[in-house]
Amino acid sequence: MPEDTSPLSRRDILAGLAATSLVSLAGGGARAEAATDTQGATLELVARFTSPRQVTGVAVSKTGRIFVNFPRWEEDVAISVAEVGPNGALTPYPDTEWNRFRNADPAGTAKAPTSFVCVQSVTVDAQNRLWVLDPAAPGLTFIVPGGPKLVCIDLATNKVVRTYHFDTSVAPQGSYLNDIRFTADGKRAVLTNSGNPGSLVVFDVETGHARQVLVGHPSTQFDPNVTITVSGKPLVMLDAQPARFSADGLLIDGQDRFAYWQATTGDTMYRIPLAALFDHAVSPERLAAKVERLGKTFVADGYWFSHKSGMLLTSAETFSVKRLDPNGNFTVLVQDPRLFWPDSMAEGPDGAIYVTASHIPEMKTWQGPGIKETQLFRFHPNAAK
Repeated sequence: MPEDTSPLSRRDILAGLAATSLVSLAGGGARAEAATDTQGATLELVARFTSPRQVTGVAVSKTGRIFVNFPRWEEDVAISVAEVGPNGALTPYPDTEWNRFRNADPAGTAKAPTSFVCVQSVTVDAQNRLWVLDPAAPGLTFIVPGGPKLVCIDLATNKVVRTYHFDTSVAPQGSYLNDIRFTADGKRAVLTNSGNPGSLVVFDVETGHARQVLVGHPSTQFDPNVTITVSGKPLVMLDAQPARFSADGLLIDGQDRFAYWQATTGDTMYRIPLAALFDHAVSPERLAAKVERLGKTFVADGYWFSHKSGMLLTSAETFSVKRLDPNGNFTVLVQDPRLFWPDSMAEGPDGAIYVTASHIPEMKTWQGPGIKETQLFRFHPNAAK
């Protein structure tokens, strides 16, 4: 079991989040309260998406270029990764060839290693490279052979500079690689696997070596005692099975000391020292013992660390983005019914936070009416101070 730090009274529990911010989750085992900032931030619509419909990931470069992705969950998509232009116009990125995979194409499997199959997330690292994470599992089911990969794109040339393929030791059937965060030097990364069983994946950029860790560990699994409820309705599948999403939201702190994560079907934050996570000599048992349970949060999909704004989490049940404040409580930065399942976040060069609304409860898979449109928004956290 992970080390239980409750009651959370240590002032340094999240010290790695920023050199000048020493915070802890308030209330020990109880959920930290989420106060609403009376000033609030203004939510601005950046783009709406009707074809393709369902956006999940967003990334913003140092120069303000915006990228999004569209997984193949309930429909085939003509664009998996796109750059968002003026007025929300989409341009396949880095080109149409990488976006050529189609579900109905008999040669699709052959194309899988060199085209996007089912992209879940995108991010820009400190070196201003765009990374595309492709779990290659259309419909969240069968993984297309040769499809799981991580693609690195040079934003200066708009060219793919390297593709890292994941074998079945990292992406076996049943897995779903979900999110990725890089260390400041861009040489290492951590990924979450929200499939069954959940896990983390550690990745070395220079060697291309990746390995699963904490496979089946309590910290990376969905919590069967948590029911995701949106607009008063539990999120359940057509066969009445509840939503069970394992490790998802992820961040690396501002000092490269810890990785933080939680399961979407869960309300608990965990962390582990990066030094231990990347040490091959640490046994699975010793690694598991280094996991810390930090305390209660809420149903959160996206995690983001900002040097300007601190630790941010999206709240799927309350249509909001919240910030962990220095007292260990959560403050609502922005709350709006248009944030229907706020998913992923990214930060612009001016400090604006971009957030996708992926409308997951509207999916027919979850007994919804079907998605007609999703959106990309942004807001300025400083406006809420």
